Amino acid sequence: MCRWESISDGRVRSLRLENLDFDAKYSYIRMYMHNAPMPRTANTYDTFTAIAEPKRRELIETLVGEEMSVSQLVDVTTWNQPMVSKHLSVLKEAGLVSERKEGRQRFYRVNADELKPIQLWIKQFEKHWNQQFDQLDSYLTELQTKGDNIE
Repeated sequence: MCRWESISDGRVRSLRLENLDFDAKYSYIRMYMHNAPMPRTANTYDTFTAIAEPKRRELIETLVGEEMSVSQLVDVTTWNQPMVSKHLSVLKEAGLVSERKEGRQRFYRVNADELKPIQLWIKQFEKHWNQQFDQLDSYLTELQTKGDNIE
């Protein structure tokens, strides 16, 4: 027996798949899988999700080593204020930027320590990249040696 909950009305429905022939089961499963909702991450404000958006990465790059207000970020990025505020709010929720209030203005700066998980994740690929560069270096040296021998 297969059970599922309807998204539209919340009622639980069931269907006896064992009573269906192979083609009907296959069609049903294909239809169900096609219409099934996509899984979502439990936390939309984790570090990796936050930097997945190119505009947020641009904000982080703009804020490195500086503290800026929303209006300054609007001027630098030439984006509208709601867009800057929206992306700053996601970065703040992920802990990638901190906010300081001074009167009516809010100033933001990067929390570089919060980017450490990304650095650690990327570090595991360094060995592979170094091997690739070593192979490229050997190949280019070989080509250069062959070129010198031809002349």
